[in-house]
Amino acid sequence: MATRSPIINVMVRAAEKAARGLKRDFGEVEQLQVSMKGPADFVSAADIRAERILAEELRRARPAYGLTMEESGSVSGEDPHHRWIVDPLDGTTNFLHGLPHFAISIALERDGDIVAGVVFDPIKDELFWAERGVGAYLNDRRLRVSSRRNLNQALLATGFPFRAHGERPVFLAQLEAVMGATAGVRRFGSAALDLAYVAAGRYDGFWEASLSPWDMAAGILLVREAGGYVTEIGGGMNMMTSGSILAANDHLHRPIAQLLREATAEAPVR
Repeated sequence: MATRSPIINVMVRAAEKAARGLKRDFGEVEQLQVSMKGPADFVSAADIRAERILAEELRRARPAYGLTMEESGSVSGEDPHHRWIVDPLDGTTNFLHGLPHFAISIALERDGDIVAGVVFDPIKDELFWAERGVGAYLNDRRLRVSSRRNLNQALLATGFPFRAHGERPVFLAQLEAVMGATAGVRRFGSAALDLAYVAAGRYDGFWEASLSPWDMAAGILLVREAGGYVTEIGGGMNMMTSGSILAANDHLHRPIAQLLREATAEAPVR
């Protein structure tokens, strides 16, 4: 059985406490009138409640750490070296529509490096966690990225540009190229879980642009600790700043990156 460190236990307790409220709210969301006002307001309230619980629990355990949260923004702490990066509900649109695929994501950053991460799927009761130098785990089982070597056998995941966000012509060119070269592409609506699934070997790779730090911080560490590679789509290492990410196993990262670069170069210019 994997032994969790005190800091991972802090993160897990916070996630599990917030998850209880999300599960209760998720059970009610399908009963709401299907209108923009009702469900949207309800989900926003659920999101904010979960974030408040997470902030309280993390501050109680480490009161000097800073916090960056999706709804509340960033709050500096007395400790300049540590910061929590939190998404209380990754997969909000799924939640809104009663789809049971969403997660809580918590990462701990130390001096600019992610050193611990938790992604908790409360509906499936799957706890993905990782600590730098310790490995990545699903509940108590050690994770490894997939070992597939052939692109034509690979299953990839992605996220579509949302409304005005992202460059649609570029994405569509990338999607067409990947669909033609692989066994398939999935779009499940939660980047945190997509990255966790790469770490678990369920997906062979994942790419997306225009993400926020809280979408990917924990997932980046999960993939790395499971033996995978994570870069920007173009090959850089500033994923948290650019919002661009490509994660895959060590055999497929390079050919996927090449495929995406070629598609990007050939995309029509608006």
